[in-house]
Amino acid sequence: MNMPSQANEQTLEQVRQLIEQAEETPTLEALAQVAQWSPSHLQRVFRRRYGVSPAEYHRARRFAQLKSSLRDGAPVSDAVYQAGFGSGSRVYEHSDRLLGMTPASYRAGGAGASIRYTTVDTPLGPLLVAATTRGICAVMLGADDAALETRLAAEFPKAARTRVDAGREEWLDAVIARIAHELGWSDADAPALPPIDVAATAFQWRVWNALTRIPAGSTKSYGDVAGELGLPRGARAVGNACGSNRLALIVPCHRVVREDGSLGGWRWGMERKRELLAREQRRGEAVAASHAG
Repeated sequence: MNMPSQANEQTLEQVRQLIEQAEETPTLEALAQVAQWSPSHLQRVFRRRYGVSPAEYHRARRFAQLKSSLRDGAPVSDAVYQAGFGSGSRVYEHSDRLLGMTPASYRAGGAGASIRYTTVDTPLGPLLVAATTRGICAVMLGADDAALETRLAAEFPKAARTRVDAGREEWLDAVIARIAHELGWSDADAPALPPIDVAATAFQWRVWNALTRIPAGSTKSYGDVAGELGLPRGARAVGNACGSNRLALIVPCHRVVREDGSLGGWRWGMERKRELLAREQRRGEAVAASHAG
């Protein structure tokens, strides 16, 4: 893959700064005129360098400012305008995907959101699965049920959280059954994955989607994943996206390792990562042997 020249890097940085400073999303044509490139070329090289399009970059920056203001306690209307949005309606168009809830609910620590969750013992330790009315919002591994419930409360401190028994919630049961099948402690067929309700940037979704394409039992380096996304210098950004993943096992960030092949970190614990990869490799070898026989 060709590395961008210093001149191209300078041009891209100039374009990025213009986007950062812009109140309204600059048109691709206006940015291309500044860069003295064609719009299609700018779109392509900007996405290769930063992982998102210029428009997506501008929207993500505005939402980052919005979230910061909301966390600081600013009224929703003030936070909307401080972040550079011309109207509240433009925020609500994208808030489900980028905040996971409405701005008012996000500001209030998830107030108004209804979360149902359950826990189950697995070969990797206790697992918690939680869902809103829109989809799965968290899949976590932990030391015990109390630690998992504390972590869920920290994520959504003011949401209405209700524990339900296994077998009483279709989406939660589907996630547990799918994980049980993939980890090999159940021979039942894996059900389809329920809808996902997790706040993330466009770049994080690109990374997470790339991780789901890594076969079980295999690993790739952060640099490998970044290269596949057209970001030869994006290993650290990929690592940050992995670190923000709240869907343990569903988004398989455990299959990403350091450039030297060492395991690196995992928010759910290094011993679990080691055991999980070994379990996946053994399962793959068993399947291969059965096919060969």
